[in-house]
Amino acid sequence: MFVFCQLKCHRSRMVLSNDNVTEGIMPKQKRMPINERYNYLRITQEQYLEATRKERSQLLDHMEHVTGLNRKTLIRHMNRKEIERKLRRRQRGRTYGHQVDDALRVISESLDYICAERLTPQLVPMAKHLAAHGELQPSDDLLSQLERISVSTVRRRLQKFERLEFWRLPRRDGPRQRNPLTRDIPAERIPWDEQVPGHFEVDLVHHCGDSASGHYVHTVQMIDVATGWSERAATLGRSQLVMEDAFRRIIARLPFPVREIHPDNGSEFFNHHLIGFWKDTVKGVRLSRSRPWYKNDNRFVEQKNATLVRAYLGDARLDSVAQTKALNELYDKMWVYYNFFQPVMRMTKKSIVETHLGGHRVHRVYDDSQTPFQRLCDTKVLSDEQKQPLRQLRDHTNPRQLRRELYDLLDKLLHMPGARGDTAEDVYMTLAMPAQV
Repeated sequence: MFVFCQLKCHRSRMVLSNDNVTEGIMPKQKRMPINERYNYLRITQEQYLEATRKERSQLLDHMEHVTGLNRKTLIRHMNRKEIERKLRRRQRGRTYGHQVDDALRVISESLDYICAERLTPQLVPMAKHLAAHGELQPSDDLLSQLERISVSTVRRRLQKFERLEFWRLPRRDGPRQRNPLTRDIPAERIPWDEQVPGHFEVDLVHHCGDSASGHYVHTVQMIDVATGWSERAATLGRSQLVMEDAFRRIIARLPFPVREIHPDNGSEFFNHHLIGFWKDTVKGVRLSRSRPWYKNDNRFVEQKNATLVRAYLGDARLDSVAQTKALNELYDKMWVYYNFFQPVMRMTKKSIVETHLGGHRVHRVYDDSQTPFQRLCDTKVLSDEQKQPLRQLRDHTNPRQLRRELYDLLDKLLHMPGARGDTAEDVYMTLAMPAQV
């Protein structure tokens, strides 16, 4: 069997055909988009007008190579006063009518709305297949159009269909349904200049390592926006039992009342048990939540997740009762160290200023650093009787020794063995009444 080569001659030079694989494939130059082409010509025009005859010839050679335009066309562009793209006076009509749209809807729905690259080659055979089942009645003209329609055209039509929110087959556990319990809970964020203590941003940090399977340890962290006061508690899993125990542990040692709880939209925070806990056990607490997919709504606790949790534990997997207890012991000492000895800065002013390049940036002004305990005392929320035991705890604590104890506990925790695969961990052993401060 012979393969005939198609030869193309141009100025007595022989060009190999793309159709004959025995000749090798000619490299295809990627075409420059038309808007980029005009921007390139505008930039080059100033250099072209100031160049000599020889330099212009070299510039034209380069422009031919970059844009793919004819040399005479480039010369006409260079001699114009303004290089602008002319708008089409009369728009082109539609190549494919509504019959193609209807067929694409049926075929796309039948194949569960796969992408255009996968769908386009199957349009004609699937149209015939659906016609045999009475789902479609394609004419010869319609089959001809489906055969020559391009992938990009199919992609544009599919994007129109996506706006109509067609139902798809379920992926994994099916489409995620909105939690009905969050319907009456406002989605907002706590103002950065909040002055009254008790407005807490809350988040959950996972310590699952490389695998999220099975039960593993979580850290519940609460950050007060007004003072920077931080609270943490470790839980084995995130069931209602351990989550409620963590919140009870935190509330018992908090020296000031909780006014607002502001987590994300996770079901570990918004379920019937915990909503009932906040309404019945802790009176007067306001529940709010961050907007879905807006992590910056919880910006204070997200920052502390990095500095007070991940900086200590990294991405290690913790999944045993012993590790949970050791982590809570570590958090008890961190409670003293970070609330009484680690100063934090608070933003006092935020404004948008114009830069010398014509852009804009946010200018932030911060106050002098103070510890969360100092800021709490300045708010005058605590009485002198409430401040006295906290001052004694601070005065009788050696921060240097406390820091050494923190790192000793951390080293002990990270060298503990994890849970055995053949032994079930008892989460009830992690529950404990929080110690009174």
